Amino acid sequence: MGGSGVINLEKLHDYKDVFGFFARQLTYPEKLDFHPSAFEGALSSSHPAYESMKTYWNAMHEYSMEQIEEMYVQTFDFQKKSTLYMTYYKFEEGRERGQMLARLKETYQMFGLEITSSELSDYLPLMCEFLYAADWQGHEKEAAESLDLMVAVMEDGTYHLLKALEKFRSPYFYLIQGLRNTFKTCIIQEAEANGHD
Repeated sequence: MGGSGVINLEKLHDYKDVFGFFARQLTYPEKLDFHPSAFEGALSSSHPAYESMKTYWNAMHEYSMEQIEEMYVQTFDFQKKSTLYMTYYKFEEGRERGQMLARLKETYQMFGLEITSSELSDYLPLMCEFLYAADWQGHEKEAAESLDLMVAVMEDGTYHLLKALEKFRSPYFYLIQGLRNTFKTCIIQEAEANGHD
């Protein structure tokens, strides 16, 4: 993403429910997360991520709950290439990563969200949950830079995650593809942001 655009906070707000869906699908699986109402309530057929999400949803329903749990652990807990920690791809364990984690934590705190000391601020399900729960309406100017940073970190991390999931032929590929399609519709390209055609 690196400077290619800024976030349309109104559109990001419009997609709050789908970010809640992403958060639930990216945490350790529970049976309730795969109930038909979970998908139906999250996004309509006109949503930009709908096709990817439908493919993901149908693929996941080919597996038993036990198989989904096993797939989740094998994919996200045992593979560095498909970690859910978004700054790991760029910084691994470097000092810059610590600085980025601190900046992300400040964003959570700005909106009154305290994260437990055991949870890192770049954990993708947590970031999606934040976009679902935070209320920045009426505070757009204060929120813009922090939310731009958060979405940039998510966009960058999910790019690498998507590539790994594609190699693993994982159904989670379609979930992350849907998340990235959602981001794309929330980004105002610079020409647009500056009032040019």
